[in-house]
Formats: sequence, structure tokens, C-alpha cells
Amino acid sequence: MSRRPLSHRPRSRYLVVAIAAATLLVAGCTSSGKPSAATSSGGSSQKGDVASPITGGNSAGSGVAAQLENAYAQVVRQVLPSVVEITTGEGLGSGVVFDAAGDIVTNDHVVGSATSFKVRLATGATTLDATLVGAYPPDDLAVIKVVNASGLRPATFADSSKARVGDIVLAMGNPLGLSSSVTDGIISATGRTVTEPQSATSPGATLPNAIQTSAAINPGNSGGALVDLDAQVVGIPTLAAVDAQLGGGAAPGIGFAIPSNVVKDIAGQLVAHGKVVNSHRAALGVEVVTVTDATGNPGGVGIEKVEPGSAAAAAGITAGEIITAVNGTPTPDTQALSVVLVQLKPGDKATVSLTKPDGTKTKVTLALGELKAG
Repeated sequence: MSRRPLSHRPRSRYLVVAIAAATLLVAGCTSSGKPSAATSSGGSSQKGDVASPITGGNSAGSGVAAQLENAYAQVVRQVLPSVVEITTGEGLGSGVVFDAAGDIVTNDHVVGSATSFKVRLATGATTLDATLVGAYPPDDLAVIKVVNASGLRPATFADSSKARVGDIVLAMGNPLGLSSSVTDGIISATGRTVTEPQSATSPGATLPNAIQTSAAINPGNSGGALVDLDAQVVGIPTLAAVDAQLGGGAAPGIGFAIPSNVVKDIAGQLVAHGKVVNSHRAALGVEVVTVTDATGNPGGVGIEKVEPGSAAAAAGITAGEIITAVNGTPTPDTQALSVVLVQLKPGDKATVSLTKPDGTKTKVTLALGELKAG
């Protein structure tokens, strides 16, 4: 499925979570960042008991708290110099130093339509000029390059396939313009498929395998670093959930990050080629819009254009037809179609249910193509 070029995008992203369970939060699931000392209970003190060597006489729980605090502080000291503030004429966001050559990875929606940027280091003392290397909207990633890379410290990127639910993580960035801010939480889930909302100026993006975190993600955090206690970047914070039932307010403790393995792959291609040459994403090769039924509700995905040589063209699909399902999964709108396709790979077989302009219903089976850079 093709995506139209974007004119500009806001500096922050919010995700409307489409399940009611998103509003049902469990108290206490977010780490405070400063655990209380545990107290010992049960058993009686005996002569000859030895105080814990970790705590020097305090309870073992206090020692664990101190160790965790020290771990937090060490991670912040090590990673924060690799997190920068990015400013354009339309707003600001965050970025992570990708390599020693001065390449910085961030979100595509942070760079928007800009081609030149101001980059401020974590110290706040230095501001550098930067230019656009390349962007890939389907994965909401972009790379910019500073003119003078002296003093930049590249981050270390983790293998996100090893991320586990319950892992402690820190989100580093510039929320609300407050540079070098840090929030903490855990990895709440992995493998989420989330879709950024569409707007008049942005088609949004459907992100597979996203990492869900309870670390607070606020406007300006986009493009920053989600970091584990090994001081490695496990993801790029991108989305914060909102609760549509409460008027669109932020849903506390529900944020999403692009996994580091995707970041390394896509950013590496942008650095090497200035574009993405292998998206790993399936595509039909059509330009589409959501169509409505007689009641005004979404009724399918209308095909406006079929790309020559695409999977759809090879299967005989034509403009004017409406896609109503893929592999039996209904596609009432373009977002639903994106969610289905993002879970498939180029070369996979797919059965597409269609309604022709005369109302005739049919199905075609095809081998999916690859989503291009656009």
C-alpha cells in the first residue's frame, strides 16, 4: 500500500488505543525510580547474626534500593550524553547519536518537512547545525547529520529481541522542551502493533513489534532513547496512548517505542544509501482511501490507483474496486488494511476479498510485494 508524501507533521505523537482495556490500569505497576526499603518480618534475632555485607548493617532491602539507585544514576550518566534535542522551524523533539560520524536517529514525525536542524547536546552548552540524511515514514524513522561531530558520543543499541516484560527501562529525551529529562518504568509488553493517527497533514504509520512501556512518554520525548539497565538503547520512544473515552487525555503508563533492531536496520540503510532499500514490509501496490457505506460508516478500502508491476496489478486488481478483507480479516478502513499487511512479509500469499464497482464480490490470491521507500 503506497503512502503519500507528507507536508509536515507535529512534533509529538499520540495513539488512540482501540481497546477499552487500555483505560484499566493497575495501581502500582509503574516503578517509582526510588524503591522503598524492605523491612524484615518473621523469625527471631539470634546471637551471632551477621549484618548484611551489602548494606553495612542496614536491612537487605535498603541495600537493594541503594544498588538500584546507583544503577539508575550510572545509566543516566552513561547514556544521556548520547541523547540530543532537535529543533526545526515547526517544533522540537529528541534524537539519539547513532555513530561517530555524526549521524543522529530520530522519528520521521520529528523532522517533518524540514531539511536543516539545530541540535543541542545534553550539556546544553553546544548547539550544532544538522542536515537531513533520509527518512522513512512507514517506520516513522529518520536520520540527520551534524556538521561537526566532535564531542558526540554514540549510543549502544541493544538486541531488542531479548527484551523481556518486566525489564526496567528509562526514557530519556526533551519532553515539553525540558532538556535531558528522564522517566522510568518497565517493559509492559513486546510485539505490539500500533497505528499512529491520521490527520490532514499526516497519513500516520503502522508500527509492528512495538515495545510497550510504563515509562512516561510526553511531547518532545519522540525520537529519544528507551534504555535498559545495561545502558543500551532498546527502543526509540514514539507514541503515547490517549483515552478516547476521557476526552482524549493521556492514558498514564502506556507508551510505545520502536524496537532497537528495527532502528538499527532502517537507520543503517538511511546512512548507507540515503533511503531504505529493503523495507521487509509487505505491500499490495495500491493507493487507497477509506470508503463509507450507506449509513456513513467505514465500508472498505477503495482502490484509487494500482501501481504497474505490483502484486495487485499481477493479480488483475483494478482501480475502483473495494478491498473488504485480507486472509479473512475485515478491512473496513485503511488503518485496518495497514495492520493486516504489517503482519505479513514480502512473498507471502494473501487472499484479497474485493467488491467490484457493479457490486460483484470476488476473491483473488496473490504473492505480496515489498513496500518501497516511496
